[in-house]
Amino acid sequence: MTGFSFWEIDTWFAGIDFAVIGSGITGLNAAIRLKEKYPSRKVTIFERGMLPAGASTRNAGFACFGSLTELAADMETHSESEVFDLIKKRWTGLKKLRERCGDNFLDYQNHGGTEIFRAEEKAIADRCTELMPWFNDRLQKVTGMKNTFVRADERIKKYSFAEVEKLIVNRAEGQIDTGKMMRRLLDIARAKGVEIMTGAEIESLKENKNAVSLHLKNYGTVEVGKVIVAVNGFANRLLPQTDLQPARNQVVITAPLQKIPFQGCFHYNRGYFYFRNIGNRVLLGGGRNLAEAAETTDAFGETELIQNALRDLLGRVILPKTDYQIEQSWSGILGVGTSKNPIVKKISERTAVAVRLGGMGVAIGSLTGEEAADLF
Repeated sequence: MTGFSFWEIDTWFAGIDFAVIGSGITGLNAAIRLKEKYPSRKVTIFERGMLPAGASTRNAGFACFGSLTELAADMETHSESEVFDLIKKRWTGLKKLRERCGDNFLDYQNHGGTEIFRAEEKAIADRCTELMPWFNDRLQKVTGMKNTFVRADERIKKYSFAEVEKLIVNRAEGQIDTGKMMRRLLDIARAKGVEIMTGAEIESLKENKNAVSLHLKNYGTVEVGKVIVAVNGFANRLLPQTDLQPARNQVVITAPLQKIPFQGCFHYNRGYFYFRNIGNRVLLGGGRNLAEAAETTDAFGETELIQNALRDLLGRVILPKTDYQIEQSWSGILGVGTSKNPIVKKISERTAVAVRLGGMGVAIGSLTGEEAADLF
């Protein structure tokens, strides 16, 4: 253990009123909110990586609240009020993100979100078509749109998809630049006086009467007034009692193409697969349902099974008869659990948790972070 010097403790680690563990979307919004509420208090973020090391800089940049098949599936495991309360939270979170960062900084584009259905999924598509008026009626109170979901089968030929027979469009969905989003949130946090410590992995925390002790890997212990744990898929490392499991999502992106016949975000198979354009590239991710046990991990990496499935979907369905090359691949770690609702609560007098975003961090992270800050 290296240990801290007197100067390091005195300058950076003494007198921390609020510590936020994790510099992702939730953690940054929590820290920003704390500084807005308590501008004279010392707020410090501890981030184990060089960049937010989870999903915030590794997601696909979908500004969405759920495809129709995903929402229909949620109705089987959650009550109607729970599903629509969660939709409202996601929609509110997106509004907060856009208001805080600004659409120009996010490179927000409202091209809509489209769910694709192949021939073998005709029954599912027909069922979703039946449910559409019911969902649209209830969603109007959230999105303000008369028909949030619409059928758009006529676009299939224009998009040049193969094996796709039906399309359902969510007109309220958009897309952002994930990197620009995180840079903007980091800039806002620093401008408000939030300290951000990178390469600072918290191995454990222990609360006592007057403070919370945070043990930093390879260094030592610092004491802070109060703590918000906002590490999402990694939360069980610090709080093993949390109803949360990590979930790895794998992603690929193509080299620039001469032409892409579509714009926007696309969902397939209840949202387990997703793709979008980024300029003249195609990003495609997902497939963890193909190996759920193996992908219930907080270890980054890629597997042959899922990488092959992504490439097959890309070449067979999305870009048929198109020459393309995969330029990059990566993975991100989500936080999921028995419920789709985030966990935002105080677990003791000085410690709160804000995790389990269920793959919807872009949508709900801003709201979740603010709610966590408001617990103190």
